Amino acid sequence: MSEPKNFEGKLEQLETIVKELESGDLPLEKAIKRYEEGVRLSKECQKMLTDAENVLVKMMKEDGEETDFTMPNEE
Repeated sequence: MSEPKNFEGKLEQLETIVKELESGDLPLEKAIKRYEEGVRLSKECQKMLTDAENVLVKMMKEDGEETDFTMPNEE
């Protein structure tokens, strides 16, 4: 299976791995490999979410300068 590049594809592949592992039908060696692949995909998804969050918490000032976004009650 080719490696998905987008978040949704990685998440879908991770969900498939979880279902396979939960079924209990995999031989031990394959289960370990799928588990390791799942951990890797989970880390990649988490990084993608963190990167997206870092973009979304930035705001552009009128002069074009980026600033951190804060909610009015956080100030």
